[in-house]
Amino acid sequence: MTRPAPDSPIETRWEGRFVTVKQQGNWEYVARSRGIHAAVILAIDEDARGRHAILVEQYRVPLKRQCLELPAGLVGDDSAGEAAEVAAARELEEETGYRAATWRTVGEFYSSPGMVSESFTLLVATGLTKVGAGGGVGGEDIVVHRVPLNGIEDFVAAKRAEGCGIDVRVAMLLAGGLLADT
Repeated sequence: MTRPAPDSPIETRWEGRFVTVKQQGNWEYVARSRGIHAAVILAIDEDARGRHAILVEQYRVPLKRQCLELPAGLVGDDSAGEAAEVAAARELEEETGYRAATWRTVGEFYSSPGMVSESFTLLVATGLTKVGAGGGVGGEDIVVHRVPLNGIEDFVAAKRAEGCGIDVRVAMLLAGGLLADT
């Protein structure tokens, strides 16, 4: 597909509450409505037995199955101008029942840039304290997994064998590069 001229118009083909389908030249893509982006949390819990990643599993309609993911949520979906760090703290507690004492922003990333303009801010959360059950809000029915980092590959393989979808961001745990700094 050829790259459209930078000044060619961007047409909105369809817009919903959270998603917009756009076209520039012959390139079609999806964007988040209202400039919303996401916060994704790499939450690492540590105790005498070692380090653990906090993962979530929930049903995803586009996949028609459960999906294993890092905790995440939309930034600014309810209040314009919300900071990614504020959204991340809210989402970590809602989804997992944990609060973090320490936050580190890694940067902005794009998960599928050939099709989606959405970005996400990746944050590392440490110094975790369990303050609630988690599970999400509004019927999200999120399952929380506290997985030893030294067994993460086997855990992901077992979830895949069950038919669970695996979010690409879980690959960061398998590659381990970010974990050296936590």
